[in-house]
Amino acid sequence: MRRTCSVPSAVPCTKGRTHVHAEPGYLEHLATNRYFDRTFGCDAVKVLPGEYFVTTSDIVLVTVLGSCVTACVRDRDKGLGGMNHFMLPDNGGETNVLSSSARYGAYAMEVLLNHLLKLGARRSSLEAKVFGGGRVLASLSQAQVGEKNVDFVLDYLNTERIPVVAQDLLDIYPRKVYFFPISGRVMMKKLVRVKNDTLIAREREYEARLRRDNVQGDVELFG
Repeated sequence: MRRTCSVPSAVPCTKGRTHVHAEPGYLEHLATNRYFDRTFGCDAVKVLPGEYFVTTSDIVLVTVLGSCVTACVRDRDKGLGGMNHFMLPDNGGETNVLSSSARYGAYAMEVLLNHLLKLGARRSSLEAKVFGGGRVLASLSQAQVGEKNVDFVLDYLNTERIPVVAQDLLDIYPRKVYFFPISGRVMMKKLVRVKNDTLIAREREYEARLRRDNVQGDVELFG
């Protein structure tokens, strides 16, 4: 059974950043799909759309991306890190920072960052590697959903002053990403051919959930 996350109440905020307090209605969950990866000879956690995972253990975090994006964030000094997997919900063309779309994106990032801080990460030591945003789901309600996801995550990390040390974004291909939080190593493969519709089905179901469930929460502007 999925566990709905509980966000720590103490949230460091950069001046100028919209800060979101979690309320019922958000959809981020702790990833629970664990397995032993025979290729790398270690435990692995599969992070699905709308999930995140943080760890201090020597494991690999794995995700497959279409239009969604993932932020692989780690403390470069302490060797702990985590991964999320999200897309922005359809906001009906809203561009305001207070739109439901922007609020959900900020929440998806804050869930990851807050849990890293709770594990002992220092905000000044965080770095990120970001992937995804491919134009692979032509039937999604937003033709440019991948581009919007990419623009959001890069803007968020820039505003939070978290350096992006590696990225592979946009294009037309799905991606499979392996992230080793202890070392910061990432292995990524572009999937020229997807043999089944699992990826498409997952992202369509995730998009439908984002449309169906209202994104709620109080927003405070700092500075």
